[in-house]
Amino acid sequence: MPLIALGLNHLTAPVSLREQVAFDATVAPGALGDLTRQPGIEEAMILSTCNRTELYCSVAEGFESVPGQWLSRQHRLTPQRLDEFLYRHDEHDAVRHMFRVATGLDSMVLGEPQILGQVKDAYQQARSAQSLRAPMERLLQHTFAVAKRVRTDTRIGAHTVSVAYTAVRLAEQVFTDLRQACVLLIGAGETIELAARHLADKSVRRLIVANRTLENAQELAGRYGAYAISLADLPRHLAEADIVITSTASRQPVVTRRMVADAIAARRRRPMFMVDIAVPRDIEAEVAQLDDVYLYGIDDLKQVIDENRRSRELAAREADAIIDLQVERYMAWRRALSLRNPAVDMRIAAESQRDEVLAKAQAMLARGRPADEALAFLANTLTNKLLHTPSARLRDAAMSGDLDLLHAAGRLYGLDPDDDVSA
Repeated sequence: MPLIALGLNHLTAPVSLREQVAFDATVAPGALGDLTRQPGIEEAMILSTCNRTELYCSVAEGFESVPGQWLSRQHRLTPQRLDEFLYRHDEHDAVRHMFRVATGLDSMVLGEPQILGQVKDAYQQARSAQSLRAPMERLLQHTFAVAKRVRTDTRIGAHTVSVAYTAVRLAEQVFTDLRQACVLLIGAGETIELAARHLADKSVRRLIVANRTLENAQELAGRYGAYAISLADLPRHLAEADIVITSTASRQPVVTRRMVADAIAARRRRPMFMVDIAVPRDIEAEVAQLDDVYLYGIDDLKQVIDENRRSRELAAREADAIIDLQVERYMAWRRALSLRNPAVDMRIAAESQRDEVLAKAQAMLARGRPADEALAFLANTLTNKLLHTPSARLRDAAMSGDLDLLHAAGRLYGLDPDDDVSA
């Protein structure tokens, strides 16, 4: 039952394609159910974030191409459109990839911690869909343990720069003093909350939070001294914003070219800095064509992020060493699943011999033979039966000089290494 990790990310695909294959929270459960019903799919989990969409699947032999075919159909893309951007990892490499993803080593921001929470969310979703069995259940638990150890034993998380922080830092480079800026945050999820926290630390002049659900915007705004509005009120407030940072789960843009053009006119051509860190994008791409608008997308943040990457590369190498060791441990456990366990066979044979001898001893008692005689028969006969085959094999090994088997038998039976097992 091969294990496969298949997907695309910020390194292999442009944002225009990543947003096409993203699964938002509303469609992911149904998509996961459909995936597990495909021929040959034994287990499955879908991980979809702003920077990646990945399928983790255990498949039957001969069905390795099914996940990729399903992904193309699911998003109405031809294989030719998708295949050049996909990567696929099998078995050992798939396990290593999952470990690296969960620890942030495969993220745009090296070592960023949010991805672990996203992997845990994907795991809970898969559990709810009952799409996991023992192998992948064990893999996910191992993944969380590895991520915790990497965080504990290395400095991969030291001075970690999140995408939200990077967006704020980029805004600070444009507006030297954020204390004079009005910032509009669109969304109310974790990324926007991180941005709000960083902006509050910078003492921005005014902070506005817009969200489809006004109550969620009010809850977030209340924590950071911001003003809350609904998305319906966005056109009326957009002109107030010097800086716009947006990250929603909308499948369609929430900020249009027309809205921004009207806002720029109302601002009398005062520049507006916009950062769209959502996938799919929240701001129409045509907004970048407007004068006095400086629009940055998720891929544009890479240059800023790379500046901070070098300081964590040593920690990343240490993390990779931990991961390599843990991959081997998991794969050893996985290989054991496919092997016939001789201990099980030995117990079955021993129990059969026990039942046979016990029946004979009980028959002796039924015929009136003394209990001591029946017990002696039971003990001696059962001992001889259990030891007959191992003793014969050891005699043959002693005669042929098979020291490996003799020493292995000594370890198996807990004998002292200096004992003469050939006697």
